[in-house]
Amino acid sequence: MSISPDNDTSSTGAARFTEDASSEEVLSGREESPEPSLGKHAAALPASLETNRISKRTAAATRRAVRGNVAHRNKKAHRRSRLFATLIALALIGFAAAIFVFVVVPKITDTVNPTQEITSGEEVTVVIPEGANASTVADILYTNKVIANKAEFLAQLKKQQSDQKIKSGTYLITTGMSYADIIRLLAEGPNTNGDGLVIPEGYTVSQTAEAVEKYYGISKDDFLAQAKASNYVEEYPFLKDAVSANDSLEGYLFPKTYTFESTPSADTIIRAMLDQYKEETSDLNFDAARIDLKARYNLDLTDEQILTVASIVEKEASNQEDRGNVASVIYNRLSQGMPLQSDATLAYSLGREPTADELQTLTDDKYNTYAHDELTPTPICSPGLNALKAALRPNNTDYLYFWITKNEHVFSKTYDEHLEAINNSKDKESSQ
Repeated sequence: MSISPDNDTSSTGAARFTEDASSEEVLSGREESPEPSLGKHAAALPASLETNRISKRTAAATRRAVRGNVAHRNKKAHRRSRLFATLIALALIGFAAAIFVFVVVPKITDTVNPTQEITSGEEVTVVIPEGANASTVADILYTNKVIANKAEFLAQLKKQQSDQKIKSGTYLITTGMSYADIIRLLAEGPNTNGDGLVIPEGYTVSQTAEAVEKYYGISKDDFLAQAKASNYVEEYPFLKDAVSANDSLEGYLFPKTYTFESTPSADTIIRAMLDQYKEETSDLNFDAARIDLKARYNLDLTDEQILTVASIVEKEASNQEDRGNVASVIYNRLSQGMPLQSDATLAYSLGREPTADELQTLTDDKYNTYAHDELTPTPICSPGLNALKAALRPNNTDYLYFWITKNEHVFSKTYDEHLEAINNSKDKESSQ
């Protein structure tokens, strides 16, 4: 054995490896045989060794097959699990959709567009006031339980293009009629004089006197002479403000259909109307309303002034949805010292629609709310219960203007918005 000096590094590693290998062979006393070959020229192996190799290969193949089968089964199970989860998810989505469609949507629809049950075969007296638009007609029919759904009636009205054909007056309508038949009836004109004296919402004392004269033959002048608040204030204390105003019963002759067993006197009719006002307003809290209006608008109002607001609402609002907003505009303007600028108030004084020039020149007329920034001295008509409720509890808005026509109902906070609403409305009308 030769060991290279430490400073000889040219073949140290190779030498050591060769030396160690030779030594190991000597110590073991055998020569290492080459690895047996499995080629076609290889020498025959002992049977036991060959069998052992085959068994190992078979076991390995079996393990691979088992692992493959397990993986395949696991993959199928995973697919089934995913499919089941998908089906469950779809079922839950379907269930949620069904809840939304059959439970939530009907509730939303019923809130926005309510539907009521109609009992067929009943005869109902309905009064369509002069100048009523489609929405007002629908409100009246719905309130009297003649139609089940206002939106559906209006759609049929539009389909038949009958909006301009409906005539004012008193109708006897049998419930359960189709919308088309109801519209045809209203287009033909009143079919009855009514079962009693009919006083529509929005009638003035003068119009009421004319209706009394027509129905009972009592002269208009006699009725007006009797219709003084001072004649009834002792029995009806709510008239105390009316006496101090101008002794008028304007606003207090409650709109309704009245019947009497025999031909009544003017006094009998007036008492019936005042009784009806008392009954209808018994559940309305004027005291609480005054407190609320003071807090919200810093306005100190009497009961009669609230009634006056209700009468203006009755004349200006075209449907129930608008009444609360119109009332809020009136109170907002009063609280800011702005004139109401209502055409309806001067129309009451003149007995007709005022001209644009009259709105500017009739400045001495206390009913000209273009010239005066306060309420009119008295109510301008007899408001219905809904207008009264709106005046007692107006919507909470910042509106100062409104533009209401047959087809437009726009409320605005600024004058620029108001002008835009007017121009848009006129553009629509000109394009039709």
